[in-house]
Amino acid sequence: MSGRILPYAVSLLLVQLTAACWQQPAVEQQPARKEAATSNAVSAPPVQVADEKLIVAFGDSLYAGYGVPQGSGFAPVLEQALEGQGINAQVINAGVSGDTTAGGRQRLDFVLDGLARKPDLVILGLGANDMLRGLDVGEAQANLDAMLAELRDRQIDVVLTGMLATENMGKDYASKFNMIYPILAKKYEVPLYPFFLDGIVGHSNFMLPDGLHPSREGIKEIVRRILPVIEIAAKE
Repeated sequence: MSGRILPYAVSLLLVQLTAACWQQPAVEQQPARKEAATSNAVSAPPVQVADEKLIVAFGDSLYAGYGVPQGSGFAPVLEQALEGQGINAQVINAGVSGDTTAGGRQRLDFVLDGLARKPDLVILGLGANDMLRGLDVGEAQANLDAMLAELRDRQIDVVLTGMLATENMGKDYASKFNMIYPILAKKYEVPLYPFFLDGIVGHSNFMLPDGLHPSREGIKEIVRRILPVIEIAAKE
């Protein structure tokens, strides 16, 4: 996690982000049914060649590509970046705006079972909405734990991406929440990228005009920073 990130900027961004996740435009609303929530993952995936890696980006609005043109979200930009590193991969966007760890836990099996084959890697990034809504830290950890256990049981590699608690949640809550990701990464022996928004908070050119979500340039910066972690995991 970069020492250049200002705590106030992190708090401001994430406090605002929760409102955006609750009130998304119709195209970004969290579906009421698991079937709708997995439309990106199960809609006629391209035929894969023998050496192609299948990667699932499983998260919330930050993964879903909120507010940017089609093809400019986290999944397609990551796919292009991996290709630039000589890794042939299909990265499926399984991000749902407003999703919590409970919602992710509910839809994970449906997403995985709807794929043409078992993915080689899942990038898991949930928990910000739990924190911003003040949901129980233990429940958030239990939900993430259950998802990691399911992925382990299916023998699917994982990269876990974390979030930070805002200061207004209080030191006790923040200390407990912030430990979820390193604890689970250690338990399941999976790579951890501690803060998904590292390097873009406080930089206007990396944010949309709403000041809440990464712009196209912001997503590129996120991918640039996380790429070494994903590249190593994808090659294993």
